Amino acid sequence: ETLQRIVSTLVNKNDEIHNFIDMLNHTISNVQVNSSNAISELDEEFDGLYSVLHEMKGSMANTIQQEEARKIQALQDQLSQCSRALESSEELLELAVQSLDIKNPVELLEVENMDWVCVRQVVTVASAFRLSLKPKVSDSMTHMMVDFALEKRMLQAVKFLPVPKAPEIDVAACLVADNCITISWRMPEEDSRIDHFVLEYRKTNFDGLPRLKGEQRWEPVDYIKATQYTLSGLKFDTKYMNLRVQACNKAVAGEYSDPVTLETKAFVFSLDSTSSHPNLKVEDTYVEWDPTGGKGQEKIKGKENKNSNTASPKRSTNSPRASARGSRDRFAGESYTVLGDTAIESGQHYWEVRAQKDCKSYSVGVTYRNPGKFDQLGKTNSSWCIHINNWLQTTFSAKHNNKAKTLDIPVPDRIGVYCDFDGGQLSFYNASSKALLHTFRTKFTQPLLPGFMIWCGGLTVTTGLQVPSAVKTLQKSENGLGGSSSSLNNVA
Repeated sequence: ETLQRIVSTLVNKNDEIHNFIDMLNHTISNVQVNSSNAISELDEEFDGLYSVLHEMKGSMANTIQQEEARKIQALQDQLSQCSRALESSEELLELAVQSLDIKNPVELLEVENMDWVCVRQVVTVASAFRLSLKPKVSDSMTHMMVDFALEKRMLQAVKFLPVPKAPEIDVAACLVADNCITISWRMPEEDSRIDHFVLEYRKTNFDGLPRLKGEQRWEPVDYIKATQYTLSGLKFDTKYMNLRVQACNKAVAGEYSDPVTLETKAFVFSLDSTSSHPNLKVEDTYVEWDPTGGKGQEKIKGKENKNSNTASPKRSTNSPRASARGSRDRFAGESYTVLGDTAIESGQHYWEVRAQKDCKSYSVGVTYRNPGKFDQLGKTNSSWCIHINNWLQTTFSAKHNNKAKTLDIPVPDRIGVYCDFDGGQLSFYNASSKALLHTFRTKFTQPLLPGFMIWCGGLTVTTGLQVPSAVKTLQKSENGLGGSSSSLNNVA
C-alpha cells in the first residue's frame, strides 16, 4: 500500500512536470512571436516619426520658399520703380543740356518760351528725388532658421515605455455567488499611466495552475476602468474557473497576473430520454408532450431491437451517468414523466423550471431511483413534487405519498427547486422573486433524481445554477410557510 501511494504520487508529479514543460515550451514560442511583433511595432512607430519629420520639413521648406518669393517680388517692384524714375530723369537732363548749348538769339528766345515746359518737367520728375534708395526688405533669412537642440535631446531620451506591472488578484475579496463571479485586484505600486485593465477567464475541471491541453480558450473582458469586475450570466457547468488580469497603458499591455482558480461547481444534469414516457419528446433540457410521436418512436424502436443485438449507446453502463439511470424501463400509462440523468447523493443543489404558457398539467420534484414505470410524482412515498393543473381552472398543490396540500398562491413563471439532501429538505421557490412556495422536510435515505411530469405543453429546465444567496438567507429564517409532508391532506 505504501509503494502504491508512492507510485500514485510520482505519477501525479510526473503529470505536473509534463504540464509545466508544455507550458515552458509554449512560453518560449510566445517570446519569439512577441519579440517579432515588438520589432514590427517599433518599425511602425519610427516610420511614423520619420513621416512626421518629413512632413514638417516639407512644410517649413515651403514657408521659406514663400518668404523668398515675397522678398524678391518686393525688391523687383522697387527696382522697376527706380528704373522708370531714372529713365525720366535722364530725358530731362538731356533736354536741359541741349538748351544750354544754344547760341542763336532766335533759338534762345524759343527756349525762353519753353522754360515753363522745363519747369513742369522738373516738377514731374521731382519724385525721383524723393525715391528711397534703401531696399524695402532685407536679404537676411535668419528668421527662418530652426534650432532642434531641445528636440534632439528629447529624441535621445526616448526609451521603451515602462510596461505596467502585473496586477495582484485579491482572492479574499473575490466572491462566487448567484452564478456571478466578482473579482478584485490591485496594482503592486501606484501607476498613474494605467488606462484600463483586461480580465480573462476560462472554465476548467482542474484545480491549480492552468493546463495547456484540453482547456477551453480564454474569454476576454476588455477596457475595464475599475479594479473590480463582476462576471454575470454564467452557467456553472464546470468545477472551477481560471481568472487573470493585465494592466494596459496607452501603448502597451503588461504581464498577466498570476491566475487564480475559483470553485464554481454546481448541479448539472440533462433529461434522461431513456426514462421518458413514449409520448414525451426529450431534448437535453427540454421536454414536450408529443401524443403522436411516441407511437412512431415505439414502432421504430421495435424494428431496431429486432434487427440488432447491440445495446443503445444511451443505455451503456460505461456512461458516467449510467449509475443514475440504471436499466430502468420507460414510464408508461398515465405517468407522463421523465427523470434527470444525475443523482443527488449529498450537498445542496438548485435548478429552475419554466413551463410553456399553454401547458395544461405538469409536476416538478424529485424521486428515489428506479421508480415503477406506472408511478406518478407525488403519489408514492418515494417522490415529492408540486403540481400545477391548468385544465378548466388553475390548481396549485404540493404532493407526497398520494397526499396533496393546496397552495393558495399565484403560480410563478419560473419555479426554483432547492434540495438539501443532508438536511432532509426540499423547497420550491418563485425563481424571480425568490419567494418560498412550499417546503418538504424528511430524511432522504436514497439518492434522489430530479423528476418532471408534463401533459399538453412543454418544460424547459435550467441547470448549472448555484444556490442563490436569497435562498440561503430564507433557509436560515424560514418560518414554516411550507409545513411538512406529514400535514398533507389525503387525495380525494
